[in-house]
Amino acid sequence: MPYIRRGPDGQIESLHRHGGEGMEFVPTGHAELQSFVGHGSSPGGASDFGRLDAEFVRVIEDVIDTLIVKNVINITDLPGEAQAKLFARKTFRERVSQSSLRLYSDSKFNTVIDDTNFGGLP
Repeated sequence: MPYIRRGPDGQIESLHRHGGEGMEFVPTGHAELQSFVGHGSSPGGASDFGRLDAEFVRVIEDVIDTLIVKNVINITDLPGEAQAKLFARKTFRERVSQSSLRLYSDSKFNTVIDDTNFGGLP
């Protein structure tokens, strides 16, 4: 039931529930419509912004962890809801990392080899 009006450049300029003169019907899943309402994957679109937000949340979390480790703040200085969210994220990340593929693990082959092991050969 979405109707759109296009601007002179052919881009969607407005979205309407009911059709009218100069409007065009488009299916709900139409790529241009999804992009217009912020659900598309166009460069610079809402999905890029969401990805950047998620990455920034991780940065903030790391900053908080650093401040706590350096004794600049205590975890108890944060509001209870913030503490709960930080603990939930940390627990989730630990759970995910425990079930992830480990390419580098401790083994008997993790010693450093230097040139003395080969009789001084380069």
